Amino acid sequence: MSYRIALVGAGPTSLYCFQALLARTQLPASITIFERQRRAGQGTPYSAYWSDPVMLANIASIEIPPLPQRLVEWLADESDSRLATFGIAREDIDERAFYSRLVVGEYLAAQFQALVDRGRLLGLNVDVRTQASVIDVRIVGEAIELSVADLRQRAATYTFDYVILATGHQWPADPEIRPGYFTSPYPATALARIQNCAVGIRGSSLSAIDAAVTLANQHGEFVPTNDDSLEYNARPETGGFKVSLFSRKGLIPEADFYHPIPYLPLTICTAETMNKIIDDSDAEGLLDAAFDLFRREMLRADAHYAMSLGLQTATLEEFCSAYFDVRASADLFDWAKQNLKVAVANAERQVTVPWRYAILRMHEVFGLLPAHLNADEFERFSDFLKPVFVDNYATVPHESVKRMLALHTAGKLDVHKLEEGVRLDTRSCNEGAMLIDGKIRRHFPVFIEATGQPVLSAKDFPFPSLLRQRAIQDIDTEGDAQVKRGIAIDSDYHPISAFESSERLFCLSLPFLLGEHPFAQGITSSAEMSEVVIEAIKVTEAANKLSNDRLDL
Repeated sequence: MSYRIALVGAGPTSLYCFQALLARTQLPASITIFERQRRAGQGTPYSAYWSDPVMLANIASIEIPPLPQRLVEWLADESDSRLATFGIAREDIDERAFYSRLVVGEYLAAQFQALVDRGRLLGLNVDVRTQASVIDVRIVGEAIELSVADLRQRAATYTFDYVILATGHQWPADPEIRPGYFTSPYPATALARIQNCAVGIRGSSLSAIDAAVTLANQHGEFVPTNDDSLEYNARPETGGFKVSLFSRKGLIPEADFYHPIPYLPLTICTAETMNKIIDDSDAEGLLDAAFDLFRREMLRADAHYAMSLGLQTATLEEFCSAYFDVRASADLFDWAKQNLKVAVANAERQVTVPWRYAILRMHEVFGLLPAHLNADEFERFSDFLKPVFVDNYATVPHESVKRMLALHTAGKLDVHKLEEGVRLDTRSCNEGAMLIDGKIRRHFPVFIEATGQPVLSAKDFPFPSLLRQRAIQDIDTEGDAQVKRGIAIDSDYHPISAFESSERLFCLSLPFLLGEHPFAQGITSSAEMSEVVIEAIKVTEAANKLSNDRLDL
């Protein structure tokens, strides 16, 4: 018997699910992949419609989990003329280099097609349906029913044994919901309509930087200098163009730092130890017990750095403050310039900064924790420990730092801290937004929200029948909790509900998972989640086969 499996969405998550299915050829399957865009395999962050050629991916070839080809191998196979269209010189292909999102998108699309070809050679029935929008999902007995619309909005219904929802990021088709006010920097094509004016951007991550750089490219150009930095030359008629970034801490990300890949094992803060603490600690003491693990690992990895922040006696809140205060007390762009210089030198000499590497590795271990925290502790984690981990792993390509420095030097970029009490008024202006700080008002004809994908709750779920069936439900946030935790799923990514057939449904749509899986972002997470899901299908089918064999006896 062939099992009918549907993948909803054809981005990196479905790509890795498909690969994991092919690795388990003992599962006879008919696989249908639905993708609303014209091309399968790329995913929203890496498509030409959503991204701009200057937007950089912050994952290098060496970090991308295995696919039929590594990124550097795929690039090496491309012609010189194709590489030229990507802006890549053959001699610059390197496993630790960062390339544009569009290059990564082309690579992923090529790997997707290679996997489709492999699946068909294995005798699997693989059906890829592009420009097909899944508009509803419904549990029907022991099956899952999909309603799918084509380009002419004609709907058809299909039934599957298993459905994997991998719909990815959710951004509005047109982010400019009011004149001059953009709820996201995506699709990048929408930014092309922004004219020569002052632009405010909320956020300072790579998404915010990419938005600033995309706009800068429309009003001038970045030119390499003799000292391996960049200079920004604005066109004469763009005197009114300037970008102001606003964030809660008033900082910009640090430069990507060299470290061994795959990760070297931790000594104290291991997954096994974290799971033991989760099992042994009560709800009130769990976060502090986990933070003590963090403290001990940091003191072992880099005692000088840890003690310089007072970590040996610091509370979680005190450590977070000390961690960020070191940078906040310095000139932002002087710090960025020096940090970049050190990062470049360390990369050339393959030197790893111990404390940075320790925090980087520990974020994966701490990813086990949020689902077990009560509402108050979850909020503490979100406010004081999560920002440290995110700051550490969300470093940006060196080229991005160079661009920020060039824009600042040219007088086209400044960065500000959003102090408590400052509010954003997007409704009383004819265009853009007004920042209001007491009696001080600052108007931006254009304002862009670039704080990243927010955590979404059940009310945002795109498939109404699952909501009506109560197959999708929010995590219980214990009344007045302020931090969203997303939808309820189990360890195999099944929605938690009263439906037995929910075991045949998987949700890997990241916006709904980010609450209790705050570090589940990017291609690496796609690969890890996919392995869990496909193994769960394998286990379920093995159990079904055993049950059927017993009935036959």
